[in-house]
Amino acid sequence: MAEVLQVDDTGGKPSLLIIDDDRPFLNRLGRAMESRGFDVKTAESVAEGLRIVEADAPAYAVVDMRLGDGSGLDVIEVIRKKRPDARAVVLTGYGNIATAVTAVKLGALDYLAKPADADDVYAALTRDPGDKAPPPENPMSADRVRWEHIQRVYELCDRNVSETARRLNMHRRTLQRILAKRAPR
Repeated sequence: MAEVLQVDDTGGKPSLLIIDDDRPFLNRLGRAMESRGFDVKTAESVAEGLRIVEADAPAYAVVDMRLGDGSGLDVIEVIRKKRPDARAVVLTGYGNIATAVTAVKLGALDYLAKPADADDVYAALTRDPGDKAPPPENPMSADRVRWEHIQRVYELCDRNVSETARRLNMHRRTLQRILAKRAPR
């Protein structure tokens, strides 16, 4: 893995913006990335992240896909407009192909499933753009992928069971049973 840390304009530590609404995770990742040589700024919302980007666009960004006030992809888009050489990674607990493609089109280098550890994030940020990401050691099972998809549609329907069942073309009671169960491994 080739490290390609970009230093800031003054020759100091490279700037990194981390946006996530999970405060304990945000603090842990922030400390871990500081220990790896970054000047870290953190935000817990799209609005807060955009304020930081407008003031000083970072060289690196780690952005959660789904935040309380919108999509982290909006922040990625603004970062890339203000600083085209910025390197960004998207984190999500709701992974799917469509959002991964969108993230990459907007300029994200990688798309990591939560929970991602600091080593995974660092590797994604510093990987040579020509290198391919290694395949996951523990890919999701087909049952887990199905469950994640159902959960995503359920959230998109504002947790309305009837609307979710209609969109997924399944019986409402079947959907309720699936939603009542724990996530498969």
